[in-house]
Amino acid sequence: MSIKKLWTKLFSQNDEAPEIALHVSGATVRHRNPFEELEVPRNEEGFSEEFINKWVVPFYMNSLSNADESTIKSFVDAAKEINLDTVKLLLSDFDWRTRITGAFFSAINNYTELEDIIGRHLLKSEVCYAGSGYCLALATFQTDNAREYLIKYLDYYLNRKDLWFDQADAFCALEYLDKEEANKRLDKWNLFVADKQYWSLDKSRQHFNSCILTLEKIRKAKNDG
Repeated sequence: MSIKKLWTKLFSQNDEAPEIALHVSGATVRHRNPFEELEVPRNEEGFSEEFINKWVVPFYMNSLSNADESTIKSFVDAAKEINLDTVKLLLSDFDWRTRITGAFFSAINNYTELEDIIGRHLLKSEVCYAGSGYCLALATFQTDNAREYLIKYLDYYLNRKDLWFDQADAFCALEYLDKEEANKRLDKWNLFVADKQYWSLDKSRQHFNSCILTLEKIRKAKNDG
């Protein structure tokens, strides 16, 4: 059973079930964009409850920006056991919980083999909440390809003032990889946030940098152990 089925079976009782399933999965804002036809793997078989309880439930709600030692240890222990195929499966599911967990472990274990999947997920922006994980993973990969995904994302989504998505995370990730390229988009950023009173680039930077520090702690503890 997929994670969205576990969640939606609590709510779905009628013909609204498909819409509820999409909403619970994170597809809260459906929009047209030039990246819709990009191919990404799709998990159609779903996962067992045991799989979800092991690889998703303990991790998807954790904010890496303020993770305590217990949370860090949980990520370290799981990162030692998880493998590339499992992380790819997580990224292939149509649910923000599985995808952000897959992005976290991609970053921790430096699974650059999954870079194109993560980059395409970011561009397609099919589900909410997972984008911050995609941006963290791309930033930690530190490749030219990762940088290009962030540039493509910003060059399109900074022009979509109606979509309040992951522009801040993407900007911070690009700034982390290439400050000069990020600076070229500061004017676009300022136009984008002109009607967004509570968006603060400084706060986003603080959050992003805290997440990066936590990822570095997890990686170090995993390698030292």
